[in-house]
Amino acid sequence: MPALVLLGAQWGDEGKGKATDLLGGSVDYVVRYQGGNNAGHTVVVGDQKYALHLLPSGILSPECVPVIGNGVVVDPAVLLSELGGLTERGVDTSKLLISGNAHLITPYHTTVDKVTERFLGKRKIGTTGRGIGPAYADKINRVGIRVQDLFDESILRQKVEAALDQKNQILAKLYNRRAILADQVVEELLGYADELRDYVCDTTLLLNEALDQDKVVLFEGGQGTLLDVDHGTYPFVTSSNPTAGGACTGSGVGPTRINRVIGILKAYTTRVGAGPFPTELFDEDGEKLRTIGGERGVTTGRDRRCGWFDAVIARYATRVNGLTDFFLTKLDVLTGWERIPVCVAYEIDGRRVEELPYSQTDFHHAKPVYEMLPGWTEDISRAKSFEDLPKNAQAYVKALEEMSGAPISAIGVGPGRDETIQINSFL
Repeated sequence: MPALVLLGAQWGDEGKGKATDLLGGSVDYVVRYQGGNNAGHTVVVGDQKYALHLLPSGILSPECVPVIGNGVVVDPAVLLSELGGLTERGVDTSKLLISGNAHLITPYHTTVDKVTERFLGKRKIGTTGRGIGPAYADKINRVGIRVQDLFDESILRQKVEAALDQKNQILAKLYNRRAILADQVVEELLGYADELRDYVCDTTLLLNEALDQDKVVLFEGGQGTLLDVDHGTYPFVTSSNPTAGGACTGSGVGPTRINRVIGILKAYTTRVGAGPFPTELFDEDGEKLRTIGGERGVTTGRDRRCGWFDAVIARYATRVNGLTDFFLTKLDVLTGWERIPVCVAYEIDGRRVEELPYSQTDFHHAKPVYEMLPGWTEDISRAKSFEDLPKNAQAYVKALEEMSGAPISAIGVGPGRDETIQINSFL
């Protein structure tokens, strides 16, 4: 039965929450497989807007079981706050399951994150300051704290003390900061144990058994392809793998069980944080996209950098993820432009380049080569089928599909749950 991966095909913020929510009524499990509370999804249900930071979007679908996989880093305070906020709004959160192997973000991770960014100054990466990078670093350095450690005080204390032996040296001698007391960290973390205990299980076993029982499982990535630590615009990336391969390592489900990989693609391009962005706009068009599109980070609150659609990036996302489909979002934002530029290639040192350059230097120097497509002025928010769209909007979608290398199976024409045109079913 279907196991689907749904991920961002640009730099994140493409509208994954809406896409996941759209599929939520048809799937049995929705799994977050990487990232932490540095990723945000906005889901609009009727007249209600939900901002989710750590929880899978499927938590808003009563029929669905939301799962936080082993590849996620969990800030327990943020998780419990988010659960509490949804409960107050009448959302049933009791079905949530959390992998005991997921790693925890501790108070010292957020401290290290913030002081490191300040220390870097102009060379800073543009992190959210929420401790995600340091938590992943501890995981790789084998000094991380896992969710299951909350339930064994002896192991938890040993691990916290081992981690702080090194970190306190760095904080005191490099950053001139006061040492963090292990007892305080252990006491805070133990305080979350009883509240989280009933959510924790072996999610790897659960998900594989679900697939054996013909259940439909949707794997939801945070951030986007170009923020992948291996395949993104390094070093201006996140600390995990939002690409399709990360769905397997972050959940414990093998690649042969994945049936479809759906890329979420905004009808233009945005980016939050530092790093190269060839189609970025610094003029009235950029401000217009930002205003009409409501381009402000769900988690960070930062204004997003805005630019025209980049087909080079879309082709790259198709290749590294093995995309089978695209979900094109925010097409309605482009209503009103007489002509819409689309980046079809780059110019680098006088050369035309049609694939994403592997060299960081070349990508920093890439200049967009644009093709102009005719725009439209008609309101498309009430369109229910592809044929309902204006001819120029249809042509724009078809052009993006041809340039990107995978079929566009759904189109977002507004922020609401029902403001979506489905061309082909994902299931």
